[in-house]
Amino acid sequence: MERTTCCVVGGGPAGMVLGLLLARAGVEVTVLEKHGDFLRDFRGDTVHPSTLALLDDLGLAERFARLPQRRVTAVQLPFGPGRSLVTVGDIGALRGTYNYIAMVPQWDFLDLLADEARREPPFSLRMSTEATSFLVERGRVTGVRYRTSDGRTGELRATLTVACDGRGSLSRSLPELGLRSFTCPMDAWWFRLPRREGDPHGLVAGVGDRFLTPMIDRGDYWQCGALIPKGTDAQRRAAGLERFRADFAAAVPWLADRVHTLRSWDEVKLLDVRLDRLRRWHRPGLLCIGDAAHAMSPVFGIGINLAVEDAVAAARYLVEPLRAGTVGLRDVRAVQRRRRPTAAATQALQRIAHARVIEPLLAGRPPFGNPRRAQRVTERLATSRWLNRVPAYFLAYGAVRERPPAASMR
Repeated sequence: MERTTCCVVGGGPAGMVLGLLLARAGVEVTVLEKHGDFLRDFRGDTVHPSTLALLDDLGLAERFARLPQRRVTAVQLPFGPGRSLVTVGDIGALRGTYNYIAMVPQWDFLDLLADEARREPPFSLRMSTEATSFLVERGRVTGVRYRTSDGRTGELRATLTVACDGRGSLSRSLPELGLRSFTCPMDAWWFRLPRREGDPHGLVAGVGDRFLTPMIDRGDYWQCGALIPKGTDAQRRAAGLERFRADFAAAVPWLADRVHTLRSWDEVKLLDVRLDRLRRWHRPGLLCIGDAAHAMSPVFGIGINLAVEDAVAAARYLVEPLRAGTVGLRDVRAVQRRRRPTAAATQALQRIAHARVIEPLLAGRPPFGNPRRAQRVTERLATSRWLNRVPAYFLAYGAVRERPPAASMR
């Protein structure tokens, strides 16, 4: 019979950070990742100051700095007449060493964490291994059943199972956890366009005909997104690719000379955007964190930041009980009590942004109700250092900064 102390389901940022922190503290941990590698276009690439500080605490700052990356010190969004770019968060004005967001391909970030974790004897990473169901005995989750890419099946028993497998988490099938969903006004298209010397760098955004376009600088290409009104994918595709290319070129004129490289709708992938949260993140033997517990909207780009902070808090609360073999419902409940207010507050802000900014723009209306109000908000954000630093700090660190357990430090 296969057994581990902690089974982590999902090898994303939350799962890999938790696995590394627990293994460094001497806890036997096995991470199951259903894919054979970390290469995915839909992964976010923003590594926030709180995560940069964590990497420094773990002795990984120098290795992380060697990864290909762009540094973003200000977040700019299109507002006001002519959709001019306005700085809504001046992260560079914050105090501290890490006053920027690092735009790093997430697969590089995850490879770094995996390589470091493999140095720890208690750590095991199983790629191409998908958890298919929970093992449950007398009301307690005691591990998972799994299937590998070559068709082999098995069972892995664990003192504690932590679901870090995203918004499609296996835990979402447990009705007692109580999923609460919120209305979301948009879906997202994802596609690539070539990047050229002289282009802007970092994180850039534009506004088109009933779509918003965030773009991620990945060195030799742009990972482009187009936020479209919810449920309009088929309708907009029926209007033709040439129509979308023209609309996109009008929204982002400096990319107009290369939209022709988008040759087929097959290159445009649909992402169903969701915003939801489990009422309970736990049951005996099980804890959910990251998107498994609270699927975030792309607004503010802080889903990764929240997931990593969840993992840090979980490690701090669970290291000692896992070492002692006494982890119980009280321990996993403490993680939710610590992290739920931050997740709920962030989702509340995202819902306000949906209603006041994104939904109006996608409907062709001015944000904040009318053009004059939008202009006033724009001017305040652009001229008030105090107002500018509040969203900057929130983007950088979230509502609560978490510290790793001392046993995981180097």
